[in-house]
Amino acid sequence: MPEGDTIFRTARTLNRALAGKQVTAFQSTFPLLTRFNDDHPLAGQMIESVESRGKWLLIHLSGGATLTTHMLMSGSWHIYRPGERWQRPHSQMRIVLETSDYVAVAFTVPVAKMLRARELEREFRIPVSTTDVLSPDFDAAEAAHRIAACAAEEIGNVLLRQSVIAGIGNVYKSEICFLTAINPYGKVETLDPDRVKLLVATAQRLMNANVLEDSGNAIVTYAGRKRRTTHADDPGENLWVYGRAGQPCRRCATPIEKHAQGPDARVTFWCPQCQPMPVANELSS
Repeated sequence: MPEGDTIFRTARTLNRALAGKQVTAFQSTFPLLTRFNDDHPLAGQMIESVESRGKWLLIHLSGGATLTTHMLMSGSWHIYRPGERWQRPHSQMRIVLETSDYVAVAFTVPVAKMLRARELEREFRIPVSTTDVLSPDFDAAEAAHRIAACAAEEIGNVLLRQSVIAGIGNVYKSEICFLTAINPYGKVETLDPDRVKLLVATAQRLMNANVLEDSGNAIVTYAGRKRRTTHADDPGENLWVYGRAGQPCRRCATPIEKHAQGPDARVTFWCPQCQPMPVANELSS
């Protein structure tokens, strides 16, 4: 599943191409979107802005509605010039939003809804901007407070909860825990307030570094290489622990471990030497 930085870059690209432009045509394979367009034609409306919130992408329209999409594992948005050949088959098209200059196409996007302002406020699955680690409205202190409130839960699971801190996915979860020397299986209650703040600050630093204009599309967290690039043959060369099970830790050479974690069995990677389990957890297990 794309992480928050990928959705952020997609929203930024769409915003640059579409914001302030008038919709000239709209089509979708989603019956509810088609029905909405029949009742409230999008053609003629202005695209006010495109933003990301966690792993959701929001296209705000002048008529008061917002087109919301979630990529899950397979979805993506492309931008084309009118008449330009699409890079994916027409059968994979789910949404087409046209302006005089660009054609925005959503391919295999599994979740899409058109929401009015009140409905958007009530949609609990879409995080508010203050919880999105990449948003200028992000409230780090409140995020730390929400993490601390999950005292009895495992840290790795809490970092993935979008209502607590939006945008972090499985890769960043493992990398953030490594860089803060925190065991992802430890309980939140074992962390003092400064360590919780460090988690949040590290999340901000890593994710913001990966949405810089020259950062490319691959996640880069490992700074030990001479050049920061996304063109390594092995994507694992960009990372500290994620995807490196059995390989030596870049700091201490201890083999990296992995194990499924949480109700969705998301795979977590960590170094048992650099990220020891808190004593409190060992005593209670």
